[in-house]
Amino acid sequence: MNDASADSLIRVLVADDQAVFRRGLYVVLDTGEDIEVVAEAEDGAEAIAKAEEMAPDVVLMDVRMPRVSGIEAARRIREVLPSTKILMLTVSDEEDDLYEAIKAGANGYLLKEISVEEVASAIHSVMQGQSLISPSMASKLLNEFNSLAKLAEGREQLPAPVLTARELEVLKLVARGMSNKEVADELYISENTVKNHVRNILEKLHLHSRMEAVMYAVRKRLLDPHS
Repeated sequence: MNDASADSLIRVLVADDQAVFRRGLYVVLDTGEDIEVVAEAEDGAEAIAKAEEMAPDVVLMDVRMPRVSGIEAARRIREVLPSTKILMLTVSDEEDDLYEAIKAGANGYLLKEISVEEVASAIHSVMQGQSLISPSMASKLLNEFNSLAKLAEGREQLPAPVLTARELEVLKLVARGMSNKEVADELYISENTVKNHVRNILEKLHLHSRMEAVMYAVRKRLLDPHS
C-alpha cells in the first residue's frame, strides 16, 4: 500500500496463470503512487469470482488461461461490472483472439512484449477513457477489416453514414491511435468537445468502446485505415 488517498487509488485485479509474471506485476504496480493491486487470479474462473468480490477499477488479464479463458472471463465480468475497465495483456498475436476480446468488451489488447512501466501507463490511459491496442495488432485489425470491406464492395448498398463530417474526422483520428488531447490539438477544438464527439459516435452506432467504433467504421467503409 502507498500513501495516496483511497479515493485516488486505481484498484487493479491481476489475472494470469503464470505465478512469476503475476508476482512481477504485483511488485512493480503496487509500488506506484496511485495503483493498488487488490487481488490476483490464476485462471478465468477465479478472475470472475475475485472481480465480483472486489469490484476493481481495472482487470489486467491474460487471454489464454485454464478453466475459463480470459476472453470468456472478460465477457462475464463486463456483464456484472460494466464500469470496470478490462485490459488484456497476452503473448497471443492471433487476430481471432483480438477480435473476440474486443467483442467481449475489452478496453485494450496489449502484447507482453511491453515493459511493466508501460503497463502502468496503459492502466492510467484506460481509466481516462482511452482504448489501447499494440501497434502490430492495430495494423492487423485495420488491414483485415479493409480486406473485408473490399470483398463486400458492390454486394450491397450501404446506408448513408449517420455521423456528421466532424464526427467522421474525429473517428478517423481515433483510428490512428490518437488520444482525446491529440485529436483536440489536431482539429483545434477543446478536449471536452472531442469527448462529446466520441460519446455521440458511440451512441449513434450503438457501440460501447472506441475500438468497436473503429472496427465498425472500417467495416462499413466510412474511413480508409491507410489514410
